[in-house]
Amino acid sequence: MSAMEAVCDGEEPEVVTEACLLSEFSERGEARALINNLPDIHHDTVSREATIEKFVVIMDRYQEQPHLLDPHLEWMLNMLLEMIRNEKSPPPMVHLCFKFLYIISKVRGYKIFMQLFPHEVSDVQPVLDLLCRQDPKDTETWETRYILLLWLSMTCLIPFDLSRLDGHLSTDPGLNRESIMDRILAVAKSFLRVSDKSRDAASVLVSKFVTRPDVKQKRLGDFLDWCLTTISQTSEVTMEGTVTLDGALQSLAQLFKHGKRDDFLQYAPTVLQCLNQKRIAESNQATLRKLGVKVVQRLGLTFLKPRLAKWRYQRGSRSLAVNLAQSSVTESVEATKPDLESVSQEEDYDIPEEVENIIEQLLVGLKDKETIVRWSSAKGIGRVTGRLPKQLADDVVESVLECFSFQETDNAWHGGCLALAELGRRGLLLPSRLSDVVPLIIKALTYDEKRGACSLGSNVRDAACYVCWAFARAYEPNELKPYVNQIASALVIATVFDRNITCRKAASVNILSPQGTFPHGIDILTAADYFTVGNLNNCYLTISVYIAGFEEYTKPLIDHLVAMKVNHWDGVIRELATKGLHNLTIQAPEYMANTVLPQLLPMATGMDLHRRHGAILACAEITHALYELATQNNRLHPWVTDFLSSDTIEGLKNIHQKVCRISLLGFGGELMRPAVCCLIEKLSLSKMPFKDDPVITGWQWLIDDSLKNLHLFSSGARRGIQDAALSALAALCLQYYQVEPGVADVEMQGTGNADQALMGVFLGVHILLAINCLFTSICCHTDQLVSQYLLALESPEVLMRCGCTLALGSLPPFMIRGKLQKVRPHNVSSAQVSVGVCAQGSPDRVLCEGNIRPVYEALLGCMNDYSTDSRGDVGAWVRAAAMSSLMDVTLLVVASAPELLSSDLVQRMMCCLAQQAAEKIDRYRAHAGTVFLRLLHSTDPAVRYSSQSLFEYLKGIQQDATVLQQFGDTLLRIFRDNLRNDRVSVPLLKMVDQILANGCFDRFASEESHPFCVELLAICKEEIRKSKDVQKLLSCIAVFCGMVQFKGDVREKVLVQLLMLLCHPFPIRKMTASQVYEMLLTYDDVIDDDQVLADVMASLSDTNWESDIATVRTHRNQLCDWLGVPRPILVTKVTHLGD
Repeated sequence: MSAMEAVCDGEEPEVVTEACLLSEFSERGEARALINNLPDIHHDTVSREATIEKFVVIMDRYQEQPHLLDPHLEWMLNMLLEMIRNEKSPPPMVHLCFKFLYIISKVRGYKIFMQLFPHEVSDVQPVLDLLCRQDPKDTETWETRYILLLWLSMTCLIPFDLSRLDGHLSTDPGLNRESIMDRILAVAKSFLRVSDKSRDAASVLVSKFVTRPDVKQKRLGDFLDWCLTTISQTSEVTMEGTVTLDGALQSLAQLFKHGKRDDFLQYAPTVLQCLNQKRIAESNQATLRKLGVKVVQRLGLTFLKPRLAKWRYQRGSRSLAVNLAQSSVTESVEATKPDLESVSQEEDYDIPEEVENIIEQLLVGLKDKETIVRWSSAKGIGRVTGRLPKQLADDVVESVLECFSFQETDNAWHGGCLALAELGRRGLLLPSRLSDVVPLIIKALTYDEKRGACSLGSNVRDAACYVCWAFARAYEPNELKPYVNQIASALVIATVFDRNITCRKAASVNILSPQGTFPHGIDILTAADYFTVGNLNNCYLTISVYIAGFEEYTKPLIDHLVAMKVNHWDGVIRELATKGLHNLTIQAPEYMANTVLPQLLPMATGMDLHRRHGAILACAEITHALYELATQNNRLHPWVTDFLSSDTIEGLKNIHQKVCRISLLGFGGELMRPAVCCLIEKLSLSKMPFKDDPVITGWQWLIDDSLKNLHLFSSGARRGIQDAALSALAALCLQYYQVEPGVADVEMQGTGNADQALMGVFLGVHILLAINCLFTSICCHTDQLVSQYLLALESPEVLMRCGCTLALGSLPPFMIRGKLQKVRPHNVSSAQVSVGVCAQGSPDRVLCEGNIRPVYEALLGCMNDYSTDSRGDVGAWVRAAAMSSLMDVTLLVVASAPELLSSDLVQRMMCCLAQQAAEKIDRYRAHAGTVFLRLLHSTDPAVRYSSQSLFEYLKGIQQDATVLQQFGDTLLRIFRDNLRNDRVSVPLLKMVDQILANGCFDRFASEESHPFCVELLAICKEEIRKSKDVQKLLSCIAVFCGMVQFKGDVREKVLVQLLMLLCHPFPIRKMTASQVYEMLLTYDDVIDDDQVLADVMASLSDTNWESDIATVRTHRNQLCDWLGVPRPILVTKVTHLGD
């Protein structure tokens, strides 16, 4: 867990809200019932596991608020211990009770929970005996051993000499029994070697037992010798050796933590010497290194006298009452600052030589590769420094600051941040050191190092946020006032621009930390709270703009993007940074134009690839943002030159030429080409004064070269280069290739080079992907530019054909007007050329009656492309694109001139789509189905009209009994063939309901027990037998209600089925009653007696059909009596004992 996560844990607002609503242990009744049921379910594996799972779910709700369990811990413990102490309780039940005790202790914490165990003298022997009977190798009962060790730890605290419990052991050697003291030590040593969690409890037992006055006098030295011998003679190479070392180190750490200094001081040098010889810090096991650090810091605290340094910085008091009393005083209460004179007059005492070694080991631990070791070392630095004289403590601080050298790794930076937070939190980092510390923390907030394919430094930035959190609570506001603007800017930058979500959230919770000294803290926190910063795009593009509205943060945010994010190794961050600069331009346009752009221009032509890529994109976005701002200020004649100097304009124009000299091929080209094309697009959209400038020719060449040489780049980069080039081409033509709106500039017609048009290729499937916007507006182009793209369409290279096809589609309308016929013979039906639709229009200008068939023929022909190569069915890409294009073109034609679609074209199109819907590739089947439905539902409501047509047909054959019988037989055959096939049966039931409701089977209703009715009822009963599908049951209920119109035995059987469904175990009873109520209103001949009808209707409407089954069954049986049908009889399952 990261540092700030440890402070402010939580991910979703719903979870936090639910946790805050817990005010008491509301499940105490359910927990009591589960514990009471243990004697009944312990022998059944299924019931036992279910009970354990329920109890775990209940307890886990209180992980964040375990104190709510405190009033209930005692009764839960007593209930479980009563079962454990019961001699009649079988071993499985005893182990189950101990498992429940462990679950409780895990949630509340063993330190609190173990205090509730009974610890009378009479408890020592039974607990010890029960523990000795356990099998340490049994992996199913480790919870039992864990809890017994904790219980034994409490019983060891009895204030009597343990020798009194041995009776006449010493005078009767014939008994040959061990003393209680030796037995407990033997048990503790044995469990220090196990591999389960009992080892942790055994170390707790050691700390409680060996520190007893009687035990430490007789056994302390021997036990420490055993620990040191174990450490010296055990190798960590094996798993068993690692476990043994873990237990020995844990016991040492616990002993030196809980024991008295006077008792352990004499042993500390020997223990330290053993650890140094063992070289625990060089172990490959992170757990052992962490325990080594814990033991070392405890040794350091043993060597040093337990005292609070008088020189430490103190803010207020640890007593809440004192702080509240001080806050009521009118005079401001100054923080307790160190009195230098009293510090200098402190009693001098010698610091043992071993302390230097200990501090050195802790400083080395700050650079460990594992977080748990660094965190433990940081806490050790804080504890030990608190007992040192001022000068030595300052030397420790100086050593910690050396971790922030740029020659150090990210591990050292992270450990240094944790140590500074601990020192500051304990008042050991004096305000005089803040001038040295704050710049380092600001650097740590932006620490990011790329190593291979990943980034290092997120833990450093998170720890730096923790340092800010600690400082805000350690120092008075006036101490931080000189640095608050620097810290605030750095935290805001981390909040909105950090790449890691954890760091952004960690920084956001610090915004209000400096006690109101954070400029505009409340406003910023409202916009950038813990949850809104979770979306990176929102941070860069929205929240940053709001925060930049405050003058204190405008330039720091912009400067950070330019200095740190524009050249970031992650391309996504670079692109977001440039878009963020676009949005921030409105906050400081002059600063962007006069300062930022001059900084970016040299970067845009430098040698560093990432810096060059980001700078070019940033120049493009800032220039376009300045143009948009100029448009807002002067809507009639917006000129971006109002903001930009002549040198800046010249620098923007020269970027293309300088970049082309460096490289536009290879990996660099994959980044540079989209960036330069983006620059061309944005400069064109910004109406830069480059009309008739030679740079336009260079831009056009780059666009054409990019579209026609995509085969030189990786497949992953081709789409990005293609899209950027097409966008640039459209913007370039709109701005520089027309003399007035809609009129092409004849002088620019010679810009293209037909020979160059034959350079490069592109992926063939994109020919059809380009059809998505086919024929949506009128197009035309200058002759030579169109001609070079048309000439490239004759190339045998698929990539070249597609690139030029896409280029034709991206040209603005005025450049292709009147040339559609010239383009169509060259297969431009596969292009993204946008033309209008007019039934009687010219074939050379719009999609009309004269050219619609060739367009559809081309698209339908592509639906039969089943080309394959080494990659498999590559024709599937073409078919998918053709389906999308057919949908777009058809919807456009239907909206403008539906008469152009002939029946044969529509039939072929829908048949081809149906064929694709039966293909073997899932996603293409789904795509075909989506297109089919879209075309079906985007025109007239086909479903409604098809239903009307069916009903009209059935009405028309009412007089022809033979044809109606054939329809009924066909319907029943389809039903039988698809019995329990929900994909067919459920829609079929709904259709039958509609047919019955429209009276289409009135001829069958006139005959009593017609075979169709009998067979339909039998199939419906079979369809819902043992069904658990609520929708199917409801659909069948509607059919049963419609079948009441059939007279004779069918009606009686239908009523029986409906009345049985009124007691169905699934939640359909209320709906069934409602349907029966409506059925009786519709068919008034079901009940002849008006009084009975009134009683039935009242019972159906007034009864709570969702109550218990016994109550509902009573009302249902009454309905059976009123309707004259037999009551349903419960079928009892018979179990044969001999089976």
